[in-house]
Amino acid sequence: MELLQTILSMIVTLGILVAFHEYGHFQVARWCGVKVLRFSIGFGTPLLRWFDKQGTEFVIAALPLGGYVKMVDEREGDVNSSDLPFAFNRQSVGKRIAIVAAGPIANFLLAILVFCGVFMSGVTGLAPVVGDVVENSPAARAELNVGHEILAIDNVATNTWQAVSLQLMHRLGETGEMHVKTKEPNGQSELTTTVYLNEWLLGEDEPDLLRGFGVMPFRPELLPIAGEIVSGGAADAAGFLKGDQILSADGELINDWMAWVAFVQQRPQQSIDVTLVRDGQRISLQIIPDAVQNDKGETVGRVGMGLFPPAWPEDMIRTLHYGPIDALVAGVERTWELSIFTLGSIKKMINGLISPKNLSGPITIAKVAGDSARSGVEAYLSFLALLSVSLGVLNLLPVPVLDGGHLLFYSIEWLKGSPVSDKIQGLAYQFGIVVVVSLMIFAFYNDIVRL
Repeated sequence: MELLQTILSMIVTLGILVAFHEYGHFQVARWCGVKVLRFSIGFGTPLLRWFDKQGTEFVIAALPLGGYVKMVDEREGDVNSSDLPFAFNRQSVGKRIAIVAAGPIANFLLAILVFCGVFMSGVTGLAPVVGDVVENSPAARAELNVGHEILAIDNVATNTWQAVSLQLMHRLGETGEMHVKTKEPNGQSELTTTVYLNEWLLGEDEPDLLRGFGVMPFRPELLPIAGEIVSGGAADAAGFLKGDQILSADGELINDWMAWVAFVQQRPQQSIDVTLVRDGQRISLQIIPDAVQNDKGETVGRVGMGLFPPAWPEDMIRTLHYGPIDALVAGVERTWELSIFTLGSIKKMINGLISPKNLSGPITIAKVAGDSARSGVEAYLSFLALLSVSLGVLNLLPVPVLDGGHLLFYSIEWLKGSPVSDKIQGLAYQFGIVVVVSLMIFAFYNDIVRL
């Protein structure tokens, strides 16, 4: 069921992104007087097709990994004389630039609208309060201590841990000063310190930003209280109920949830005498953990009991609500910020500051889309907007076969007054195809390795 949800999430996500991108090309082409023959979401065998009043064929195809808008164009075959005024290649260079640029612009507009909706509905996050600091880490050198709240990094406010991670992402692989503003637990004093980064997390595969910085987020104490009980599991058979608080096991005090998990894992198929509190009464139960294999192939105990969700202090939960105008402004700012970040990451990857193994393909997109969909509407929409920004930026790169490559040639034509020769364009497109296909294969390889 989870696999099916992951696949459906990917199809829906890519379908939305491709539809907006291609609709940008389609609508501006119509506005510019170009005849559109086909609007396709996906490649390959058509699953659905229909025609509008102007004769454009709309297609939903079997392979949902892209799409295209086919326009009347003499470069792609013979054109009826009646259609020549409506051919793409006969339009002014300004119109051709507008049509090609409309696809990426549509992706940026989608991101802005999605972020705007998310901000209006309210963005929830956890206050960036430090739970632990790693010795000799950048955080330790920045004089962070347990209980400190990170207010800003490099003069950018960080209201939540998500904001902290985003700012740290900007510094991947870099050398230089980073300014960290913090607030002490009593809330009375604020301190800005400077820490020097030296090729921070340079070239690491899937870098852990917070751990690399040297901080562990604050977490409420995980008390040994039973959450959901798996029907038919060892805990269910022993008579455990949701809300039971474990006091001891075989006479050994159990002070937190992880101690209980470790105790159980070390005793597969061994009887354990448990003392717990239920509704203020002490109760004794006997449980025999099932024997299962963990990821390392080791046999461990498992009782089929979930953790009772800990209560977060109210002041640790940050919910920001925006009015329509403020939400729109914030959506534009977030889209711009992510666009700059994406370009910076590409530059760092080319310069070797970020490992190319961080490049992801459709499998990773499917997994993250599925995970975010299961996490809730806010998480999924934020991921959708992030992907839309990435798609817009990547399509504007000056690589032949991408929109950016076409824009490069049309810009040269606009400046010099004549088109780039067909021979040069042909060679450039061949080079572009090799680059794009190679990157797709490498991204897919990274996906397989992650699996």
